[in-house]
Amino acid sequence: MTPIPTTDLPLDEIKLGSPEVWARKDRAGIFAKLRAERPVSFHAEPEFIGFPAGPGFWSLTRYADVVRASRDSETFISGKGSNIGDLPIELLEFFGSMINMDAPRHTKLRKLVNRGFTPRMVASLEESVRATTRRIVDAVAPKGSCNFVEEIAAPLPLKIICDMMGIPEADNRRMFELSNTILGIGDPEFGVTMDVLMAAAIELSQYAQALGEERAAKAREDITSVLMTADVDGDRLTTAEFASFFILLVVAGNETTRNAISHGMKALTDFPDERRKWMADFDGVAPTAVEEIVRWATPVIHFRRTTTRDVELSGQKIREGEKVVLWYTSANRDEAAFTDPYRFDVTRTPNEHVGFGGGGAHYCLGANLARQEIRVMFQELFRTLPDIHVVGEPDMLFSGFIHGIKRMRVEWKPR
Repeated sequence: MTPIPTTDLPLDEIKLGSPEVWARKDRAGIFAKLRAERPVSFHAEPEFIGFPAGPGFWSLTRYADVVRASRDSETFISGKGSNIGDLPIELLEFFGSMINMDAPRHTKLRKLVNRGFTPRMVASLEESVRATTRRIVDAVAPKGSCNFVEEIAAPLPLKIICDMMGIPEADNRRMFELSNTILGIGDPEFGVTMDVLMAAAIELSQYAQALGEERAAKAREDITSVLMTADVDGDRLTTAEFASFFILLVVAGNETTRNAISHGMKALTDFPDERRKWMADFDGVAPTAVEEIVRWATPVIHFRRTTTRDVELSGQKIREGEKVVLWYTSANRDEAAFTDPYRFDVTRTPNEHVGFGGGGAHYCLGANLARQEIRVMFQELFRTLPDIHVVGEPDMLFSGFIHGIKRMRVEWKPR
């Protein structure tokens, strides 16, 4: 068994609302301590991108509690925000679309956008995913080294999302820059203020509205056209609804899969036996390996809910109207839910991780597309660059929301 991480930080000094926590090297130990000794704990809430400090929040660190809150969308609602800090409802829906909505509005919007992400639609993309992946890998093959994030992991989900939406290739780079800005809050490198954040989101929104209006007038073979013409029980997306969903899709669909692939490459370097096991039987091991990469990476560290009634979790009473934060990063390392959770195991089964959310109404819409992109990327890497490996430590995003890698050097024998 891999040892459970520890921390010397006393329980009463653990402050998950403090940015300093995310600079510590013992974060895994902090969450292990909370799971064992104080699974539901209350934390002070700092100022949020210029908005005043909030009233504080409850933290759920155990798998069972995170799953329960995820699946009970009547008691734990999203309409008051999925990030810890409070924003006006207009901004919540502008930035987060349906992840910041509850039924019946969430149900209506989810039914509409599901039209673009059916299993049949995702399966039809595999040829495009594979062709794009091969171009990416073949382009770097002669180099012998590169920044894995920018040259390998990031281009695939970015290109696929842009192609799906009908975004011209000339605009892809700008989509990448804007998504980095929106999710770079708190990292000094990006220097994101509320003004910078709003400027990036407004630029994406204006781009999306123009694209949506164009496709509504003349449909093409892309998901923008599917979404702008979809009709469910007489409901159709407005251009404003499409623009908010566009922001969510470009940002979430780009960043999360990029980080899963990057963390997967690091794990396969750190656990060479697991890498050999997968390479020896790629197709046989791929289904469990992909799920383990998502569990291991947990690209989204947390989401928040708000209670609609008094409730009790792990013996702790939580009152109606209080904030509850679901720490996926902790739940995916819960010793009660996973055998030897600190070991990367490409054949792990069962593996009911919460890397795509804990189930329920807000389960990740793009989960199957993400699985496909991860699987195809590692198949092409193993085929073309079988000796690719990480050199040194990654440069991590400073964030308590996205488990991101900004830069990571890899090397291989040039092909």
